[in-house]
Order: sequence, then C-alpha cells, then structure tokens
Amino acid sequence: MPKLTITLPTYNEKENLPVIAEALLALDLGEVTQHVLVVDDNSPDGTGQVADELAAKYPGRVSVLHRTAKEGLGKAYLHAFKVAIDEGADYVMHMDCDGSHRPEDVPKLVAAIDDADLVIGSRYTKGGSVDETWPWYRKALSAFANKAYIRTLLRTGIRDATGGFRLWRKEALFAVDPWNRIRSSGYAFIIELTYLALRTGCRVREVPIHFPERAQGKSKMSLKIQLEAARAVLAMRWRHRHVKRVSLDEVKMPEIVVLPQAAKPSEVT
Repeated sequence: MPKLTITLPTYNEKENLPVIAEALLALDLGEVTQHVLVVDDNSPDGTGQVADELAAKYPGRVSVLHRTAKEGLGKAYLHAFKVAIDEGADYVMHMDCDGSHRPEDVPKLVAAIDDADLVIGSRYTKGGSVDETWPWYRKALSAFANKAYIRTLLRTGIRDATGGFRLWRKEALFAVDPWNRIRSSGYAFIIELTYLALRTGCRVREVPIHFPERAQGKSKMSLKIQLEAARAVLAMRWRHRHVKRVSLDEVKMPEIVVLPQAAKPSEVT
C-alpha cells in the first residue's frame, strides 16, 4: 500500500499537536496509509514531550524528529523530507500544526495526486477562502503577494505560492532536489520549492481549501519575515536560471544531501 508521510513542523504547539495528529490518523485515505512525522525544533513549551507521548500511544504511526535548535522552517522541512523518504514514503505532505490547515482537507489533496506531481492546498484558486476575521490589510497583503508580486516576478500561473499545505510525489522532490538547490530558509522556502517544481517540469495542481485562523497560540509570521521573503523572491529567477526540465520517470534520489548542522540521525525516535 502506498505510504503517505505527513510532516508537521512544530515550535510551541503543545496544545494544537495532539488535536491535529489524532485527526490526521483518523482519516480514511483508501489504499494510502498515513504516518505522522512531528518535527520539533526544541520547543521550550514541551511540544517535544507531547510528541513523544503521541509516538508511544501510536507506535508505527507517529514518529518524532527532535532538532536541537530553532533554525527556520526551511531547514526543518529539508530534514523531514529526507527522513520521510528514507523511511519509505511514496508521498510526502507538509502542513502547519496550528489548525489553519484542516485535516479534513487532506483527502482532497490525496485524491488529486493521481494526475499531479505536486498538489497545493490553495486559498486563492476558485472555491478557496481565508478566515472571515482577517483584517482587510492582511487579506490585501496576502492576495497581492500571491496574485500579483510572485506571479509577475517568477512568471508562474500558481495562485497560492506561499501556502504551506502541499502534497508531493517523492520523485518530484528528487527532481527539485531542495537539499542542494534551495537557499531560502524562512517562509520564502515554500515559494522557492514551488518555483523549482515548475522549472523542473512537475505537474502542479491547486485544490481549494478554507484557511481558518490558527486554533490556539500566536502566529510566527511577522512583518520582518514577510519582507525577507519578498526580497528573496527577487533572487530566485537568477539563481535557478540554469535549472532544466527533467523526466520524473528517470530521476533518482540525489547522491549528495545537505542536512542542517543541527540535524542528527540519532535524534529520530
């Protein structure tokens, strides 16, 4: 049976993690079996301990990757992708652990992967939406970034290039090779992943989702992070100008995988 590994990067998400993880495990995905990989960046609130308790409660279905420092979303994902693939994942999903990416939308992404290499849970494709309580300026900034700024600079047709709710075929990740190509570490990491997927010829689909406000806790997004992502986009076209389309039927796992300094195989439980 195909294996889906759902990666959940966490930092101070001890209230949200059990709710999200158990909802994911309860899903009926047909012939696909789901595994939850929690990636905790040494959260001071005890999220890592909560994750270990879940792994003990659901042996073989939940595992935990303990990292020694908070190094950014990108590095956490790079480590998680490698661990997921090394452990036999056919598909790799990444999503937020704060409730803004709803577990009930996972089956829609899984259903769409049959004729795609990357499926994006999209707020801005037809049928998608964001939380009604968002202030107007937040809606305007997010819409401008996705519908105008990124699409114009990178010349893509993607409507939601910044959303982190994604499902990948492992072969698509091999083709993109984010371990050696991507330089972005923060939220621009998601944008760069999307751009490289298009550059390498991946079939990308967007399926509509509703994006509610986070369930509990505080958002990690700040104006500084947004400005850093905007500047990073300017460099992506030049950085990846030599990347060519490849056949996913022939692509293999890159021989050289660059891991974050804090990533140690012994930290996987």
